[in-house]
Amino acid sequence: MSVDKLIARIIDLQNPSVLGLDPNPSALPPHLMEEAKGDNPFARAAAAVTAYNFALIDGLCDIVPAVKPQLACYEQLRYEGVKAFYDTVAYAQSKGMVVIADGKRGDIGSTCDYYANAFLGETALFGESLPVFDADALTVNAYLGSDGVAPFVKRCKEFDKMIFVLLKTSNPSSGEFQDKLLEGAPLYEAVAAAADRWNEETIGVYGYGKVGAVVGATYPEQLARLRALLPHTFFLVPGYGAQGGGGRDAAAAFDENGLGAVVNSSRGILNAWSKKGLDGRDFVKAAREEALRMRDDLISAIGHPIAAKSL
Repeated sequence: MSVDKLIARIIDLQNPSVLGLDPNPSALPPHLMEEAKGDNPFARAAAAVTAYNFALIDGLCDIVPAVKPQLACYEQLRYEGVKAFYDTVAYAQSKGMVVIADGKRGDIGSTCDYYANAFLGETALFGESLPVFDADALTVNAYLGSDGVAPFVKRCKEFDKMIFVLLKTSNPSSGEFQDKLLEGAPLYEAVAAAADRWNEETIGVYGYGKVGAVVGATYPEQLARLRALLPHTFFLVPGYGAQGGGGRDAAAAFDENGLGAVVNSSRGILNAWSKKGLDGRDFVKAAREEALRMRDDLISAIGHPIAAKSL
């Protein structure tokens, strides 16, 4: 199962982290942009992004179990950027990494079918059913209701994929709507209860299912509350690093075995070279050092090595 694949890789590497591949052309190491040739600025930028991602994947695949490319970073570069996303997904998977497409997709049922086909399933073309982006997982916005989630859950079951439903997100204004009380409890808890139902009949060997949840490290009390409410839901935890969260903030996401969550860092790792005052040619080395520091911080916060549950 997809969730089992992710957990097994976390156990193997002793690292519950995910690298957010959110490339911004203006923040790339300058030499990559300079080396990209041609008259088409979108193609040049996309080529630089692809080179950047491939180098980071090569440099971190032995220590980081997963990557999370943010679709917006690629879509802003036109169709050339979307191809960079496609190539990044395939390359990361070829290196054994799990790929979480961060698209936060959600719409009415018929449109969700197309999104679900694109990222998790297959598209019927000329008598064949063909995979499209073929990510391992996708972030999903459930706030349109169950008909905006059902197609994704269906593809998870059919194609052994995974989704992460937005519950309590890491951004500062998340509480404007997510914390509003509904029948005496925050709205995000109602979504959590629905996610728990969607997760039924998908539980894998480690005790977690294919319908995961996004819960920010920037709200550790809510994170702990949701961990207690959702013992079989695997968490994607943003907010580490640049958004202010640390290992101690994320610790509540994990169970007694150190399982149950993967913690994302994007800018903290991607921009490590500039924070150290380097010229950018050592960006992989700087990223690796920061990824190892993050791994050690998380393991220290968990308090013991990550171990498989007794099966």
